[in-house]
Amino acid sequence: MLFAAMHYLGDGMALHQCANDFFRLVASDKSDEELAKIFEDEWETRVGRDATKLRPESALPVSLEARLAEPHGRFQKAATEVDFHLSQTTAVGGQTFARRKHPERHTVLLNKDYPADQTKVMLKKCKENGVSISAALFALCNLAWARMGGGKPELPAMMYSALNLRPYFTAKVLNDSYWFLAIGYFNVILPNFVPKTDQQKTFWHRARQAKVQSTLAAKNKMIVSRTRWMARERGERAQAWGKEDDERERGTWVAPPPAPAGPSVKDILPTRPAASSAALMGLSLLGNLDGMYKAAEYPNLKLRDLTTGSRQRNGAMLLFGFTFAGKLCLSLGYDENGFAEGVVESFWEEMQRCTQEFLA
Repeated sequence: MLFAAMHYLGDGMALHQCANDFFRLVASDKSDEELAKIFEDEWETRVGRDATKLRPESALPVSLEARLAEPHGRFQKAATEVDFHLSQTTAVGGQTFARRKHPERHTVLLNKDYPADQTKVMLKKCKENGVSISAALFALCNLAWARMGGGKPELPAMMYSALNLRPYFTAKVLNDSYWFLAIGYFNVILPNFVPKTDQQKTFWHRARQAKVQSTLAAKNKMIVSRTRWMARERGERAQAWGKEDDERERGTWVAPPPAPAGPSVKDILPTRPAASSAALMGLSLLGNLDGMYKAAEYPNLKLRDLTTGSRQRNGAMLLFGFTFAGKLCLSLGYDENGFAEGVVESFWEEMQRCTQEFLA
């Protein structure tokens, strides 16, 4: 069976919940007739007998922005905008993989699964040091890159990750479907140097720093307004890029004139020295998926392996980390044509060495 869905339809939580429901159906003791009856009842509940009378607003999930609280009044809206722009000034990075331009994208997936007994040891070590495996993965990427000597040691390494926004929804009844997108983004920033001694201590210290930054991002009282402003900014960028792509394809694109100068919230913000906001890479940390897949409900199926990934734009990279079937699974997806030859492979090998040294 193959399920295909564009990312704007749902996130990882929706994807894995759908897979779990599918397994419950196909591994049940119900006959084909009983399964067909479930489908008919579901269709009638959601669509009715006449699909032509279905209102679009009742069929499509509500957008992310419609589920989040809105600012009240002009002052609150202005305050949230100031907060968003100030928060963006803290996104300081400067470490990047060496890239190259190529007209074609070729996505490669590097996978590494650790046996269940070894995973138990890793999780125990993380617990003893007061962190989750997700926080440890930030530290692993950080030290693996620093050991490669891939950038200026005085510039920090910034990594970004997704934030589950479901806990911040205002409506108790979300929708008839769990298929919707509900993610925001946050950054983890760590030093880029490697001390000559006691790197074990350094690793766990940076893992705890990653935990602190992740927790602060998730519990920030302005997370809803920051998500709204970020969605607006990303939406405007996507529309501009889409328009440019369409016009270039038609051969009608011309560079837009400079935007006219006008009053902006940024004019009243404190002046800050220019700093790079380049991110090293993205991490998609799905946590313990064994808690989402209710394997006990379909004992006739044996869950063995899971490989996750997503379609990426040119020159992109994303590391997936999760536990499944009792195993820690790492999956690095990247555009092979978008990076200098050998640099990603070297990073992956160094990351495996760091995993064995600090976690195994």
